[in-house]
Amino acid sequence: MRATATEAGRKLTLRGTGGTVDATQGWRIHLKTGTAVSISQFQIVGSRRPRFDYISIVVPIKSVLRFRSSGFRRFAGVLVLALTYVSGSAAVEAPRIIEKDAHYALLVDGKPFLILGGQIHNSSGWPGELPQVWTSMETLHANTIEAPIYWEQFEPEPGKFDYTNVDAIVNGARAHKLRVVLLWFGTWKNGNMHYAPTWVKTDTTKYPRVIRPDGEPIDVLSPLSRNTLEADKAAFTALTRHLKQLDSEDHTVLLIQVENESGNIGSVRDFSAEANRRFAEAVPPDLLAATGKHGGTWTQVFGSEGDEIFQAYYQAKYINEIAGAGKREFNIPLYMNVWIDYPPAQLPQRQIDQPGIAYPSGGAVQKLVGLWRKLAPSIDMIGPDIYSDDSHFYRETLDAYRRKDNPLWIPETGRSDSFAKFLFYALGDGAVGFSPFGVDQSGWNILGNESWTAHARNFALLRPMDREIAQFEFDGKLKTAVEEPGQTAEELDLGNWQATVAFGFPQPDGRRAPGTKDAHGAALIAQLGADEFLVTGVDASINFHLPGKLPWMRSQILSAEQGTYENGVWKPVRLWNGDETDRGLSFYDQPMIVRVKMQRF
Repeated sequence: MRATATEAGRKLTLRGTGGTVDATQGWRIHLKTGTAVSISQFQIVGSRRPRFDYISIVVPIKSVLRFRSSGFRRFAGVLVLALTYVSGSAAVEAPRIIEKDAHYALLVDGKPFLILGGQIHNSSGWPGELPQVWTSMETLHANTIEAPIYWEQFEPEPGKFDYTNVDAIVNGARAHKLRVVLLWFGTWKNGNMHYAPTWVKTDTTKYPRVIRPDGEPIDVLSPLSRNTLEADKAAFTALTRHLKQLDSEDHTVLLIQVENESGNIGSVRDFSAEANRRFAEAVPPDLLAATGKHGGTWTQVFGSEGDEIFQAYYQAKYINEIAGAGKREFNIPLYMNVWIDYPPAQLPQRQIDQPGIAYPSGGAVQKLVGLWRKLAPSIDMIGPDIYSDDSHFYRETLDAYRRKDNPLWIPETGRSDSFAKFLFYALGDGAVGFSPFGVDQSGWNILGNESWTAHARNFALLRPMDREIAQFEFDGKLKTAVEEPGQTAEELDLGNWQATVAFGFPQPDGRRAPGTKDAHGAALIAQLGADEFLVTGVDASINFHLPGKLPWMRSQILSAEQGTYENGVWKPVRLWNGDETDRGLSFYDQPMIVRVKMQRF
């Protein structure tokens, strides 16, 4: 048992979950601000004797406090004592990624967690902007906010760190019952260096830039610079060290994004004298091992792809070192997001898929994600930023990043309604989270001012059971169906049962389902048991039937409970029957969840 003392507030708090301590019978605390706390002679009241893993104490009192069995004394304001227990280690365990049978989960407080996120605009991570951000998160029904931390704000002078924005985001999220994903805008942001501090931008000798083939510098910092790496690493380490002090118990912060869409926009690689010297040398052994290639120069080994792989190699080593240093301070999952490689434009003269132009060269695009996983082991996952609502391309991208060595996570996607149905594709593929970008009301939007409602509708439907969905995914018991143009029905294979999902309403007897105008219908089915399922959807009906038989042939619905989850417990609201079940379970208008039991006869 151990405890810590920190000066940060106006009340004495001992944190945990469940259980009680009799504060009047036989225990005492001796505390002086900034010192360790000794607790002895305590007695547990209740039927179970809890295990204490640790206790934190937050108090502004500068004098020694002595609480004895005779009662509590009052010093410098009202002190509140609330001692509860931590049973086992799960409740105090930091968030982490776990894997089972190629299924991944983000474990938070001992249970799988599904991120239903909203990423705010690039310039909305300031305290003055946060009131409208919290309103936007409520409108979205998000359970997690993604918010940037700017190197230029965080370290305005070398070695002097400003935690104002970080604290405002984390504490504000707690107040609004949200989790947080922090985005580190450091060396790279969208393939440029725009968020580096002024003292980095202006000292091009100490912090050199990438040089184009024609000798011109661009606004990208070179990953070959040890000075730049050490500066970024020092700042990121200061951030993670502070987060450990701020959040080691509450677990408000779930993930940290290391850099943002890293790579070069403007040149396929650095063509500085130092870079050219290294490029002419033999390919490093660790890269040869990662690629299964034989030795030689970069051009000899990789041919026309040598420039891009050279950039990717040094970039991956750079980011991996920063991530490793951060993890040594605060070991929570770290990830990278990627400006992906989109299909070239249709016009013949624009069909040039060139790194450094079409996307930031060196990034973990689709063809390089496997190499990045080998070169940057301190990164827990790599997530694609997807801004194309072409369904075929979107699904191809999910397939590229849903790997045995990489959890699927969508850190950014379009906010318009046309992107909302892809949440169900992602869930069907086992994604640990999904987050549309630009959802706060900042007064301007690079994506335009198109209104959006579909993401909020989906999140409102799923948030009451987000923990359960995450567990179903991890157990491989979740399936989804998603409407596509011209495809108004889909069959789902559930083993002993099949489910026919039909999209759009009305669905008159004997006719095919009409589909929806914009092909947004979706359904989600989780298998609770051999004959029991949790069912929900958007503009869809679901009929269960035995394989090879029509619905109602040798089978029937025993019960169909509409309800919701409250703190992990299923709470039924009413039973569906008659018109609500005779033509399948229909979901439209309002978010609804049904627990259905089937029977063979």
